[in-house]
Amino acid sequence: MLDTAIKEQLQAYLGRLQRPIEIVATLDASARAQEMGELVKEIAELSDKISLRTDGSANLVPSFAIGRPGEAARIEFAGIPMGHEFTSLVLALLQTGGHPPKVEPEVIEQIKALDGEYRFETFISLSCHNCPDVVQALNLIAVLNPRAMSVMIDGALFQDVVNERQIMAVPTVFLNGQPFGQGRMTIEEIVAKLDVGAEKREAEKISAKEAFDVLVVGGGPAGAAAAIYAARKGIRTGVLAERFGGQVLDTLAIENFISVKETDGPKLAAGLEQHVREYDVDIMNLQRADALIPGEQFHEVRTASGAVLKAKSVIIATGARWREMNVPGEREYRAKGVAYCPHCDGPLFKGKRVAVIGGGNSGVEAAIDLAGIVAHVTLLEFDVKLRADAVLQKKLASLPNVTVITQALTTEVHGDGQKVVALSYKDRTNDEVKRIELEGIFVQIGLLPNTDWLKGTVALSNRGEIEIDARGQTSLPGVFAAGDATTVPYKQIIIAMGAGATASLGAFDHLIRSSVQETVPA
Repeated sequence: MLDTAIKEQLQAYLGRLQRPIEIVATLDASARAQEMGELVKEIAELSDKISLRTDGSANLVPSFAIGRPGEAARIEFAGIPMGHEFTSLVLALLQTGGHPPKVEPEVIEQIKALDGEYRFETFISLSCHNCPDVVQALNLIAVLNPRAMSVMIDGALFQDVVNERQIMAVPTVFLNGQPFGQGRMTIEEIVAKLDVGAEKREAEKISAKEAFDVLVVGGGPAGAAAAIYAARKGIRTGVLAERFGGQVLDTLAIENFISVKETDGPKLAAGLEQHVREYDVDIMNLQRADALIPGEQFHEVRTASGAVLKAKSVIIATGARWREMNVPGEREYRAKGVAYCPHCDGPLFKGKRVAVIGGGNSGVEAAIDLAGIVAHVTLLEFDVKLRADAVLQKKLASLPNVTVITQALTTEVHGDGQKVVALSYKDRTNDEVKRIELEGIFVQIGLLPNTDWLKGTVALSNRGEIEIDARGQTSLPGVFAAGDATTVPYKQIIIAMGAGATASLGAFDHLIRSSVQETVPA
C-alpha cells in the first residue's frame, strides 16, 4: 500500500509519538476494506507505540478510528486517507500520540474550554485541496476536547450517504447531524463559530489597539508583500484579513511563479503567512472590512464584527471572488448542484450530467477534468467562440462526452427544492430559450473585485476596481491599493506581489512627506 520511501518518512515521524495509540478498524470483505486493512497494518508495524485491532463496530464500513488504549477513539476515517488527506492521517496519529500541535496557545485553551457534545462529520473528496484543512482542524478539536469526535467521510466511497444527505460540495461539515458549514474553514473560524461571544471579545480586543502607521487590508499575495515591505521600514504595521492567503487558497497548480517551478495555492499561502510572521506585523485574521472612514490625521477601518482600527495610511488588497451568473436559482442551489470548484466537487458528480459555464482557460480546463469523471459535460460560452488556449481547445475537442455550445446566455437554474435538475439558456443566434436536464453546474466566468465596502470613499472603475496611479495611490490621500481589487491589468499572483510592494513604498513615502509637513512651521 505504501512505498518504501513513504514508509521510511512516516516511520521517522512516528518516532515523535510520546504515548501509545490504538487503531481500531471496522472492515468487511470488500476490495476497499482490504486496502484499508493493509494500510493500517503497515502503519502499526512502523512503531511499537501503535497497536491495531480489527474488531471495530463503526456505522460506516470500511473505516478505522485512532485513539488511546482504554479510551473511546475520537478520530475516525471512513475512507482511505491518501492523496491530499494523507497529511490528515499523519497529524491525527502524531497529535493523538501527544505530539504538540502548531496552534496558538490561546486557541488551544479556547478548544479545551468548549462546553457541549460535538460529533463532526466532514464529507470530502480525495482530490479536494480545501478539505484537509477542515479535517485536520476538526481532528485536533477531537484530540484536545474529550467531548468532541471527528469523522472524515470520503464521498466517492459512500455515495449512498452522499445522496441521502444531499451533499453536492466539499468539504461539507455536519455537527450532531445538522449542517454546520461548507468550504474551507480554519480552526480559528470553527472555534469562533462554536464559542458564543468570541466575536465580540475579539472585536473589543482589536478596537483597543494603538493606531498603525500602515494598516494592510487583505492577506493575499499583494497584502503579504505590502506588509513585509512596510515592516522592513521599521514602522508599526498591521494586517486585517478575512482569511490569510485569500483567493490563492483556492488555486491549484501554480507553474508560473518565477523561480518556483511548481507549487500549489495552499502551500504558497502558508509560505506567505510564515514570511510575514518573520517580521513585527500584527496579523488580525478572520476579520472582514466593512467600511473605510476617511480622516485628516488617521483613517479608520471598521470590521463586520464592529471593531474599529486607526491608521495613518491604509493599503487595500482585498482581492477578488468568483463571479456569479446572477440568474434565478443560482444562489438558491449553491452547494446543491451549483459549484465553483470542479477539482474539489467534481467527484461528487460521478456518472452524472453537468454543465460548465465559461469558455476561457478555466472553463475549458474544468470541462476536461470533469469529462473523466461525469457522464457528460455541456460547456456553454456566451461569445461566438471559445477563448481558451488552442492546446486546451484541441484536447477538449478530442473528448467524446463533451458538447460545446457557443452564443449561449444562461438564464435560469432549475431545481426540485433540494437539488439542481436543469439549466435554461438563450440561444443568442435566434433568442430561443432552451433547457438542459442535468445534475450539476460549474460556474467559471472570472472574478469580481471585493470592493463593495469602498463605494463612496475611493474612486472605482465601472467594473468596481479601485483606481490607482503608478505608486498605488487611490483618490483618497493616504489610502493605497494593490492586487486584483485594483485597475492593474493582468490579474496574476506575481503581479499582485509587485503591486503590493509598490503600494507599500508609496505609503511609506506618503508618511515621510506628511511628517515633514507637520514639523514645518506655518
